[in-house]
Amino acid sequence: MKIQNEMSPQLMLEFYKDRPEVKLGTVKHETYYSNTCRMERGFSILLPASYDGVKKYPVVYFQHGIFGDENGIIQDDSNKFKQISANLAADGKAKEMIFVFGHMYATDDPNQKPGFDSVAIKPYDNFINELVNDLMPYIETNYAVLTGRENTAVCGFSMGGRESLYIGLLRPDLFGYIGAIAPAPGLVPGKDGFMTHEGSLQENEVKYPDGMPLPEFVMICCGTQDSVVGKFPLSYHKLFNQNGIEHLWFEINGADHNNIAIRTGLYYFLQEIFK
Repeated sequence: MKIQNEMSPQLMLEFYKDRPEVKLGTVKHETYYSNTCRMERGFSILLPASYDGVKKYPVVYFQHGIFGDENGIIQDDSNKFKQISANLAADGKAKEMIFVFGHMYATDDPNQKPGFDSVAIKPYDNFINELVNDLMPYIETNYAVLTGRENTAVCGFSMGGRESLYIGLLRPDLFGYIGAIAPAPGLVPGKDGFMTHEGSLQENEVKYPDGMPLPEFVMICCGTQDSVVGKFPLSYHKLFNQNGIEHLWFEINGADHNNIAIRTGLYYFLQEIFK
């Protein structure tokens, strides 16, 4: 796939503009009981306009950033999820698909809040258990989704990008496609302006489990002007290369830690999955 690192304003507008002939999907919010967190939890879901409960669709589990929740990414219209996914499908560049947005802070303590220390940030790594054991079974029972790794992707922005890499590395048997848009530090030990990260994994653990299938596609991208995660996405790219993990890496010229990065990353990721 040819990446245009710096798109003209006209080209950017083309891929996320409202087109009268293209019907946009519908967003719903629901709750389910989480055994992992021992409480009711919420999620948002974006269903394609053609969804009728009979035809089945592949599914993308998309993760939000730190301090976010299941509503933030999809309710922020500037991210253009509806337009990008619908336009690409209408143009035959991507499949119609379902997006699920979970609440990634997976704690069983309702009083615990996210923050920049090792205890407060740990529930984000617990989301893999919430996703696999609670949210995915609920979605597969209650919605017309295609199952299997070939029909299931994990992707996210910032902290959600970091956790998508973590989830994808640990469970390539469940997720055939992995996307990380401006992934946050902490996948491996490191230090940024906010805290010292213990690391979800050690650098030599950044690999797929023995005997498991490899993902079909892995993407890491980031804006060249990112003022939040800085060069950490680039360091992941270098670490993946060092450890022999095949992936697509690109930078988005001029983009900060913002919706330009989200829109551009999403635009390219959706064209490469579920082929």
